[in-house]
Amino acid sequence: MSERPSSEGVADSATQEEMMSVLFAQLVIQQSNMAMMLLGKVTHPETGQVHKDIESARMFIDQLEMLEAKTKGNLSKEESALLKQSLMTLRLAFVDAVETGKPEEASPATSSGSQTGPQTENANPTASPAEDEHRKKFSKKY
Repeated sequence: MSERPSSEGVADSATQEEMMSVLFAQLVIQQSNMAMMLLGKVTHPETGQVHKDIESARMFIDQLEMLEAKTKGNLSKEESALLKQSLMTLRLAFVDAVETGKPEEASPATSSGSQTGPQTENANPTASPAEDEHRKKFSKKY
């Protein structure tokens, strides 16, 4: 009878470790899916429309980078590989969204009078203080 509780303890601990691994994977996948949706690569599940918000997507990518840094050395090979692969995919999608987003942003600006002013300022070769601040925000490269 004494063997049974100890074997259950081992089974419970393995199950708890597996559960933690599954929860970690779900967290990484959830963050990745949100970033992909905000990069315009995946449609919104409820509306079916593409929503693009580069800054919010950057926040999700930054959170995964923080998670990678804070858990370094504490993850299994599979968990580490999932996180690394997710970050690589998101970084490539981010670069693609930023590069393809520039022409798309220019076309709606011509149809909307309120957005024309700031974009013509950014196109100006003489840098204004607002443009310098804008460049500082987008200096991170993936």
